[in-house]
Amino acid sequence: MKPNTPTKREGPNDGRKVFRKKGTCSRTFFYLLNREFGHPKELEERASDSLAGGIMQEGFQCGMLWGASLAIGAEAYRKCENHDQAIAVAIRATQMVMKSFKNRESTIHCREITHCDFSSKLSMAKYFISGRFLHCFNLAQQWAPEAVQSAIEGLSDRENPIEPCLSCATETAKKMGASDEETIMVAGFAGGLGLSGSGCGALAAAIWLKSLKWCREVPEKYSMDNPYAKETLERFYQITGSKILCSEITGLHFKNIEEHTQYLNESGCVRLIGHLTKA
Repeated sequence: MKPNTPTKREGPNDGRKVFRKKGTCSRTFFYLLNREFGHPKELEERASDSLAGGIMQEGFQCGMLWGASLAIGAEAYRKCENHDQAIAVAIRATQMVMKSFKNRESTIHCREITHCDFSSKLSMAKYFISGRFLHCFNLAQQWAPEAVQSAIEGLSDRENPIEPCLSCATETAKKMGASDEETIMVAGFAGGLGLSGSGCGALAAAIWLKSLKWCREVPEKYSMDNPYAKETLERFYQITGSKILCSEITGLHFKNIEEHTQYLNESGCVRLIGHLTKA
């Protein structure tokens, strides 16, 4: 009998392969970084399908960034001494990953990368017929090693913040009854992901947590368009008048973690978070 050959662990050089297997950009990068850090999270990774295509295929920040940020948050939770430090580290490391991504693509937004409106069947058909979808597979392959390296560098800076740190996404997760680890996993979503002012981080946190609940109830299926996440997005648009950008909702562009923390301490987005976290 031939000896059993050890299974090769998939790593940052397997971006295209993992993307084809997992099916969504967000799950691909959550999966890759989790395995680089040595802590797989199958259920949580499946729940991240709903962040693909720029938050439920709305075309905002690329799902690769949401997935990477979740893995970064999980690692920050494991490595840091306290929640304030973990939140700060998760946000800064997310920013480093986003900088790397933007240097490669010149944008962080899904629609600008894919040239596709996923709500339109015609646009989706063009996306596949034209072969534009291959760009996403190639991007996953080429950027994954850079994403891992940027995440590791960002996570290595674990200086304790002088003041308490808050993240709108973490506050949302707390109000939804998330575990301590889950509240830190979403910390990098703050201020429209890494304080970039784009698609709302509190919304993304709520969608991911609702999707996680659905995944616990429904095994194996993709969570991209699960009913819990759909209802959360619809409610969000009703509250905001169809706005989704953090900078438009808040009227601000946060320069740093301190400004974001001050905004939350002054009851910023309290109504929005309250509505998002209703059962």
